[in-house]
Amino acid sequence: MPLVPDPLTAQLAAKQEALFDRLRRSGRTLVAYSGGVDSAYLAWAAHQALAEQMLAVIADSASLARTHLADALAFAHEQAIPIAVVATGELDRPEYARNDSSRCFHCKDELFTVMEDLRRKRGFDAIAYGVNRDDGADFRPGQAAAGRHNVSAPLRDALLGKQEVRDLARAAGLRIWDKPASACLSSRIEYGRPVDRQALATVEQGEDAIRALGFRQFRVRHHGEIVRIEIAREELARALQMEMAAEFSRIFKALGFTFVTLDLEGFRSGSMNSLLPAEELIRPRP
Repeated sequence: MPLVPDPLTAQLAAKQEALFDRLRRSGRTLVAYSGGVDSAYLAWAAHQALAEQMLAVIADSASLARTHLADALAFAHEQAIPIAVVATGELDRPEYARNDSSRCFHCKDELFTVMEDLRRKRGFDAIAYGVNRDDGADFRPGQAAAGRHNVSAPLRDALLGKQEVRDLARAAGLRIWDKPASACLSSRIEYGRPVDRQALATVEQGEDAIRALGFRQFRVRHHGEIVRIEIAREELARALQMEMAAEFSRIFKALGFTFVTLDLEGFRSGSMNSLLPAEELIRPRP
């Protein structure tokens, strides 16, 4: 059935208008786009405000799952949002591949370097990305890279939080409003274990297999010989059935893991960060 938009509260409508106003004043704008709720809504809003004076830019690399790339492109086409696919080379950066706590900084630094070059070549005025008001509470080294490259954060500037962005997306009739959060594939690999194409491909194949089993919100966490599977709590009962446990074992041993584990705490966004020492979480980024 088609999505029935919810009416906006006066406060949320005012925030949306503030967002549109910021976008209109930004001039010709490139939007860093991943296909997640925040960046997809920002790309849609920029298109509403700027029409053809905006361009969504999605980075294609081994750290982006093929299913996510395909869905991101499909959404842009559905909404007639102008889009460009660019190649990024974060995996060729030793400081990224070594996979310490600054990995996300180097990823975003690569992305914004590529986007800045594109901005100059095509005569755009600004670059924007989809960080929101609530993201300041998370461990997000990529925000330091955005600051280095003078990338704007229109959602945050309009004081929009995560749930408000979803509410606005639903009100706009956008199918991505309840899309599960999903960071890049590299975030599935434990810190200190080098990120390479083989590890990323293994994680992607594992997540594709879990998705094919009908699960909606999950993560495959790569710990070397051990795989740690996180399933959303509302889906965990099904995952705990013996038949499903046997299927997980079959899938992941075929992918080369020696031990297959199911995390009884369920899915938690950014759970790898909990393994970092406190000093790493507060250390200034490069």
